[in-house]
Amino acid sequence: MASLNKVILIGHMVADPELKQTPNGVSVCSFRIGVSRRYTKAGEQAQSDFIDIVAWRQQAEFVARYFRKGSAICICGSLQTRTWNANDGSKRYATEVVADEISFVERKSDSPRMTNDFGAPPPAYQGGMTETPKFEEIAGDDDLPF
Repeated sequence: MASLNKVILIGHMVADPELKQTPNGVSVCSFRIGVSRRYTKAGEQAQSDFIDIVAWRQQAEFVARYFRKGSAICICGSLQTRTWNANDGSKRYATEVVADEISFVERKSDSPRMTNDFGAPPPAYQGGMTETPKFEEIAGDDDLPF
């Protein structure tokens, strides 16, 4: 029997992400996003769901560096459940999305001002070209090198 476990979400960070290290030094980041429901009953306020996300390694560091409370974020991952026994002996359950891919949703100018660990904004992409490239006009297919 075939199976598929794929989750794609776009929402907003509910709080600042929390970056931690495992005893082996692996980065892990836990955070929650709010996702608006697609349909609203007439006369009612829009509803949202709040979903727990876990990111590991480079994805965890990426989230901690560039996202803050209120930031729009896109998550692709899989749904995972886990259980454990609490200190009081009760059984606890958690359902969360384990992120495989994380990306920006808004342009830099649309998102809340974010800073890195040094108080500076994240670096902007700067291409190496300072002028428009010049292309050679080729008259016909006979002149093509392939």
